[in-house]
Amino acid sequence: MRGAMTSERNTENLPRILVVDDELAIRRFLHTVLSSDEFSLNEAENGHAGLAAAAAVRPDVILLDLGLPDLDGIEIIKRVREWSPVPIIVLSVRDRENDKVAALDAGADDYLTKPFGVGELMARIRAALRRSLQQAPEPVFTSGDLVMDLTLRRVTVNDEEIQLTPTEYDILRLLVAHAGKVLTHGQILRQIWGIAYLEQPHVLRVNISNLRRKIEADPSRPRHIVTEPGVGYRLKTLP
Repeated sequence: MRGAMTSERNTENLPRILVVDDELAIRRFLHTVLSSDEFSLNEAENGHAGLAAAAAVRPDVILLDLGLPDLDGIEIIKRVREWSPVPIIVLSVRDRENDKVAALDAGADDYLTKPFGVGELMARIRAALRRSLQQAPEPVFTSGDLVMDLTLRRVTVNDEEIQLTPTEYDILRLLVAHAGKVLTHGQILRQIWGIAYLEQPHVLRVNISNLRRKIEADPSRPRHIVTEPGVGYRLKTLP
């Protein structure tokens, strides 16, 4: 991915932090601070690379500079918020109140003015991670005859285990995380496949069709995954 760097350490189970900042000195500083046994660090040097990395890496926290050379940070926040609730902490030299309000109104979770202390930054990151975990779905989701155990990665219908592909599982988990809420085609495509697939809605339709055949009693008249014509899909919550 041009414009983005990823640590080569084996950090599969660590919280993923994405730094989007055009200043090499800042990225180096944050790399030193965050590339430890506590976090997995990914970096992007401009806005477009940052958006691509956010979709591909699916970070747990984004650290975002507002003054990027290609896209304003406020625009990046708005674009990310179209498809992801990932915590966004702004790190910026802009210290005017209206800049902070604009960033927070756009969907940022926190705002630190450069220069900042390492201890404060770490505390803000940990707080963002705690809030994110509190917003996560319950370990077991039940809707009618459909049960999804997120801990065991197990899906059953009428007490029979259903074998899903990794992509089908990710789609269902995304729908479960937003159960009862309409997710647009673009939101699902961005979250599951990344922004490169935004113009390929047929990929989503095929996977939704396959998923329905596995979890619906009558795939032609779905009870769980319903279509919102021209918009997207919604996972119903059934008694």
